[in-house]
Amino acid sequence: MAAKTLDLAGAKSANIEVVEGAARGRQAVHDVVVAMQANRRSGTAHTKTRGEVAATGKKPYRQKGTGNARRGGNASPITRGGGVAFGPRNRDYSKKVNKGTKRLAFSKALTERINEGDVATLSSFAVSDGKTKSFAGEVKSLAADAKRVLIIGADFTDETKRAGRNFQSALLISANEVNTEQLLHYTKIFVVEDALEILAARTSK
Repeated sequence: MAAKTLDLAGAKSANIEVVEGAARGRQAVHDVVVAMQANRRSGTAHTKTRGEVAATGKKPYRQKGTGNARRGGNASPITRGGGVAFGPRNRDYSKKVNKGTKRLAFSKALTERINEGDVATLSSFAVSDGKTKSFAGEVKSLAADAKRVLIIGADFTDETKRAGRNFQSALLISANEVNTEQLLHYTKIFVVEDALEILAARTSK
């Protein structure tokens, strides 16, 4: 499986829409990546206020004569076991990004990686025996120095998926599922030729 570096001219000939101009699309990439990271946040950090903790309403000691502050209960934030003042509450961190911004961000990220020489094409990619060792050998032969490898295809055989699912430094993904964050994260990107048409459709308006 010999790899061929994909340049901007090759991307255009494959009908992939490249983003011209250094500034265009940068904000879209930022917005999409921030939204993706925010959408992964669970937002389940939650503390109880003084009105929610399980505490008695009985006055802990008499109003006068003890020399202490006048206290009406044990749920105060300054009391051990009391409520929390200004603590985190359940919230939704998710952000919405429109389709046009997502498409522009995807095209911009792909264009930048192509422009940097980090994207190459493969005629095919398959591991017939389904073994992780064989998969690792194929990846090493393609990019021996790359820390993280992304392989994009229209689809992969079950044996290839099984071989690659336990290999941490490489990811097999279909062209319909790959996202902007993944395009930016991986050191080297390999695109199987049958995925070029799908990528072209995702970048076109």
